Amino acid sequence: MLEGYAPGYGRDAVSMMSARTAAERATFAQPLFGPGMWVVDLGCGPGSITLGLAAESRVTGIDLDAGQIAMARDIARRAGRSTVDFLVASAYDLPFADASVDVAFSHALFEHLAAPLDALAELRRVLKPGGRLALSTSDWSKARVRPKTANVDAALRGHYLLRRQAGGNPFAGRVIAEQCAAAGFTEIVSRARYRSDMSYRDLARYVESRLEAAAAEPGRDRDQLASAARSALTWVRGGDGDFSQCWVEVTATR
Repeated sequence: MLEGYAPGYGRDAVSMMSARTAAERATFAQPLFGPGMWVVDLGCGPGSITLGLAAESRVTGIDLDAGQIAMARDIARRAGRSTVDFLVASAYDLPFADASVDVAFSHALFEHLAAPLDALAELRRVLKPGGRLALSTSDWSKARVRPKTANVDAALRGHYLLRRQAGGNPFAGRVIAEQCAAAGFTEIVSRARYRSDMSYRDLARYVESRLEAAAAEPGRDRDQLASAARSALTWVRGGDGDFSQCWVEVTATR
């Protein structure tokens, strides 16, 4: 299956990623970090979380997009974080030796991967025996969207379709713990955490913009996406509401 980053790198998506911090997104992982460790942040994006990880450790951010890595390097340079570096690499082919990393962290990546088990196997390869894994991935099936009218529901179904077309799984949080076990990790602990990633109305605009763009492209699902885009436009023009995303946070041991 082809794999891509469904949100894209438009201004709204990059702004959303850049607003994320370790203080908010990596609290569950902080007890795993210690002085002198080597921590890898897989799918680091613009590095806003990476820079807040493990202040007394070496930290390496990894992302497949060279533009995101350039942005992260610039932010790290301006912040004076000499112990943080960033590399362009694939989650399936990390440029590290076997059993060399102390902690692997990842936020908001696994829901976009076409082969999450392969990525987990690669993380397990680079982790030291007893090394720790800490990852967070979303589960749209448990997201709180209220009110969830018929148009909102139809628009979200189109949104999920776009995620699947890009090779991802909008419900990745449902299965991530089981996938960690299948990849050979042990001592797996999983919990759900709800966050207001954006407002209800911003979510409506975000979904509508992606569906409108996708519906304009030729493809097998064009009619379904066009219908979902019309529902999303009705959602955009409606009233306010509440939105909280469900993030499933997992820690495990190599």
